[in-house]
Amino acid sequence: MFEQRPLDAAVADAESATLEFDRARDWLRSALLGVVEPFGADVWVLDPALERIVLVSHPWRGMVPPGGEVEPGECPREGAARELAEETGLRPRLLERPAAVTVRSFGPGLPETLSFSYAAIGDPEQPLTPEDGQPAAWMRLDQGWDSCFPDDVLRIRQYVKLLRSGSAA
Repeated sequence: MFEQRPLDAAVADAESATLEFDRARDWLRSALLGVVEPFGADVWVLDPALERIVLVSHPWRGMVPPGGEVEPGECPREGAARELAEETGLRPRLLERPAAVTVRSFGPGLPETLSFSYAAIGDPEQPLTPEDGQPAAWMRLDQGWDSCFPDDVLRIRQYVKLLRSGSAA
């Protein structure tokens, strides 16, 4: 069961996310009436020109933004930053407003859960130090990539468009 502080932070981040997919806010409201599964969190690390993103090659999910499961007692933002550091060695400041909130399952047979995406501007010259077996790389946003979450490419591009226009701040 989640502690109150992380749950309050998750609700606040879901409400303030720039983008919402899969009726995530409705899902969260109904989930709060029952048991809330562990949250997921990732970081969309973009270069200053907003043309590239850091992706991790996951063994069966394909190319995905660095992220993972939020640990008990951890707020989604904290979990996202921790996962980013573990999977890439990067520690950029996460932008204040969450980029997106969505509902997804992270694997066959796993329950759907709420997943938070945060954004950060990173330095493409800083070396990536990925976890063993999960290489990380900068990928161009104008090219697609293979992922178990095929909508992510378009969702991230949609967010970048809002970021460029100043609507995502």
